[in-house]
Amino acid sequence: MRGSSLISAVEGVLLQGCTLLKGIDNEAYTLKEKGPDGASIGAHYRHVLDHFLCLINGLWDGEINYDRRARSQELEGSVKAALNATKDLIEAFRTLPAPVLQQECTVIYSVGYGEAEAHAVRSVVAREVMFCVGHAIHHYAILKLLCAERAVALPYEFGIAPSTLKHLETQATH
Repeated sequence: MRGSSLISAVEGVLLQGCTLLKGIDNEAYTLKEKGPDGASIGAHYRHVLDHFLCLINGLWDGEINYDRRARSQELEGSVKAALNATKDLIEAFRTLPAPVLQQECTVIYSVGYGEAEAHAVRSVVAREVMFCVGHAIHHYAILKLLCAERAVALPYEFGIAPSTLKHLETQATH
């Protein structure tokens, strides 16, 4: 995948987030699901933004630490703040110099439940961009379910992976 394609993928998924944010009010955005771990639409969306923010913030020192998420209550509780942050991220990725995508980086992320320390692995920025886009789509699928319960309309493709959309299109033509 070329650098411009990766940046287009980021922009596309973040623009889908803008569509969500423009179609929801603060009440629906912050309403928590029932149960002890009930998360709101805002919590899921903030989590998506956190990963993109970790990526952008780690680019310049070569260390992307997904465990160092800000977990901003403002992004979780305000549609306006989330929309502004999303637009800022779109602009940050649009202005990213293409060679940055090929840079090596160290990624830090806790993945084991019983382990006290996070893992550090080598990667390249392009791979981490792909991770963040896929991670966003995964959470968008959850958000789509939450939005359906609140009668918040979203486009058909929201929360569906591009490969799944292509597969469904192929199936429809056969």
